Amino acid sequence: MNKGQKRSALSYIPGYQNNAVLQIIIFTGVAYVIFGLIWAIISLVWGNDLNYKLYFIPSVALPGLSSYPSHWWTLLTYGWFHFLGFFELLSNMLWLYCFGSVVQMLVGHRQVIPLYAYCLLSGGVFYLLGQALPGGLGHTQAYFLGPKAGLIGLAAASITLSPDYRLYLTEYFSIPLLAIAGIFAALMVISSGFQLPVILLLLGGGLTGFMYVRLLKGGYRPGAWMYALSHKVESLVTPVEYEGGKNQTFKRSDYKMSRNQATDGITQSRIDDILDKINQKGYRSLTSEEKEILKRAGKE
Repeated sequence: MNKGQKRSALSYIPGYQNNAVLQIIIFTGVAYVIFGLIWAIISLVWGNDLNYKLYFIPSVALPGLSSYPSHWWTLLTYGWFHFLGFFELLSNMLWLYCFGSVVQMLVGHRQVIPLYAYCLLSGGVFYLLGQALPGGLGHTQAYFLGPKAGLIGLAAASITLSPDYRLYLTEYFSIPLLAIAGIFAALMVISSGFQLPVILLLLGGGLTGFMYVRLLKGGYRPGAWMYALSHKVESLVTPVEYEGGKNQTFKRSDYKMSRNQATDGITQSRIDDILDKINQKGYRSLTSEEKEILKRAGKE
């Protein structure tokens, strides 16, 4: 009997476990639904949405610089909500799928979420600093919501990884990724209303996407700590023993490799994917090749 932990409902979605782009889309969609439910409840209880605008929006959106110290957590929340409605959500998720899928295909699914999160964070910092500019240069709207910094960071990362990449719509017709990214960047600048803090937010997200890829090419893994922390918390909350064959136990710590180590084509990313598969489906779901890789890696 497999003693692995129970599968979550989301794990039954085809490709969900190894598709970070899909994970972000689902998470953002759930946040949108929660956003709408809160608006509906507040409007129903008070008869209007005034309290929604006065209290809830400021608790998740990036505020003015003077109000930020009392709302410091908004730097972590502003990029996951949409304020302008369903079509804003739809367009943003289409851009996310376009650029995020390229990044995921070229460097793996484990880089997408850290990259996206870093871009949102740095974009928010640039937005706040932009409000400190003298005169009227730092003037902007009262609050800012939306994933623009993360989206433009993914766009910058994708063209940094492969500037000559083309998206094929048919066998003979394709569009250069660089052209799509250029159109997207222009649309983002126009939608900013040419407010300097918002433009700086876009700049911060784009620079972060570029730097993240440069670090990857240099052999660094800027997002590795996120997955390490996630697995550590998961193991503390739901300790799991994976069994295969004759009571064989698999521990992630037994299959750790150094950043530059590669033995017979075995990489840490490949090992992590196999261990994740055991976590979700049990040891018996592994192919003969995956079992052999795990066996060889465990002997190192």
